[in-house]
Amino acid sequence: MVDKTINIDILKKGIWLYFFLLIFEGALRKWVLPGLATPLLVVRDPVSLWLIYKCWKQNLLPFKVPVVLMTLLAALGIVTALVFGHGRLFIALYGARILVVHFPLMFVIKEIFDLQDVEKIGRIALWIAIPMVILIALQFYSPQSAWVNRGVGGDMEGAGFSGAMGYFRPPGTFSFTVGNVLFFNFVACFLIYFWISGAKINKLVLILATFALLGAIPFSISRTLIFSIGIAVVFAIVASANKPKFLIRIVFALIMIILIGFLLSNLEVFKTSMEATTARYDMANKTEGGASSALYHRFFGAMFKALSETNNLPFWGLGLGMGTNVGAKLLTGETMFLIAEWEWLRIIGEMGFVLGVFVILIRVVFSVELVFKSYKCMRIGNLLPWLLLSMGFMYLIQGQWAQPTILGFSTLLGGLILSASKSTKPNNKINV
Repeated sequence: MVDKTINIDILKKGIWLYFFLLIFEGALRKWVLPGLATPLLVVRDPVSLWLIYKCWKQNLLPFKVPVVLMTLLAALGIVTALVFGHGRLFIALYGARILVVHFPLMFVIKEIFDLQDVEKIGRIALWIAIPMVILIALQFYSPQSAWVNRGVGGDMEGAGFSGAMGYFRPPGTFSFTVGNVLFFNFVACFLIYFWISGAKINKLVLILATFALLGAIPFSISRTLIFSIGIAVVFAIVASANKPKFLIRIVFALIMIILIGFLLSNLEVFKTSMEATTARYDMANKTEGGASSALYHRFFGAMFKALSETNNLPFWGLGLGMGTNVGAKLLTGETMFLIAEWEWLRIIGEMGFVLGVFVILIRVVFSVELVFKSYKCMRIGNLLPWLLLSMGFMYLIQGQWAQPTILGFSTLLGGLILSASKSTKPNNKINV
């Protein structure tokens, strides 16, 4: 029973702050406070710690086995990093914060937010998507030396990433292009939800956000975004098989999307970006063997590599935090993948096979539990957890948590899925 004197609104504002810092952290590091680019990399960490502390103090953070296990594994990882690994305390703590600060925050969000709060996050995301697509259009057509493309710390070489036909993949307000892809994937989940669930939203905003999402696809020059939106559509179709009324709404939404897509394709501003995306798609298919091959290597292939390419690693690993870019920078002076780009291989490389596999198993079990929770909600008509899972599952199970933006979206998604799953039926009001 929650004490009525607890100011839940303050805690909710803390989660909203985490959300806005996730979206605009890159803008702070590139344009507003470039001189503080390095400390701003972890600007969400104090917010997370404050939320965890306040919830623990007010008994709002109940005993959760995954959180306790992750904390114990992080503590062991710090010890093994100092004794058997790189021996640098700060690097070990930086790596441990992933497990003891951001992972527990998912459960904190669950205790504070409810379905209505998650819907509010979605509405604001749709509002943000409208100016965001204008920004990435400017970045797409501007040279990398332009202010709008300035990199982290005011880097004049630009923040864009190689795309196709001489055009670069834009980062939007984020530090790197991955943030732009994650944001519009996030928007896609909520767009589909508001189109087919009947949840309250301004219809003009819904239509403009749909324009924004469809426009972002060619400007992003990203196959990942296309795949992610496709997965969200598949999840929506699965939901429609359970509730025929959703199928009618899906058909209506698809008709609207096709009409909007047709209008955009006839605008000159989108033609070049669509050509660049097509060129990128063809180029990647030649080098990676097509969409199915890319999906295998990025998801299943990465899993197999983690379990099969660890023979030469020390039993206790190379040290917690060594696989992060910050750890690499402190150890070598350069930003690189010292252990591996793939998440599971990074975890095992840092912590050793035994500890690393335990961390992976916790993430897998947690993700599978979310599948059952979300599916149960979908069966009774609450679509939001299920649609968020279409994005969240991949990032929770093996997203690159060493990358701060991916870690932030993974944390937010885990918490939002848990929060939305608390409702026994759609749009029920829940007392926190």
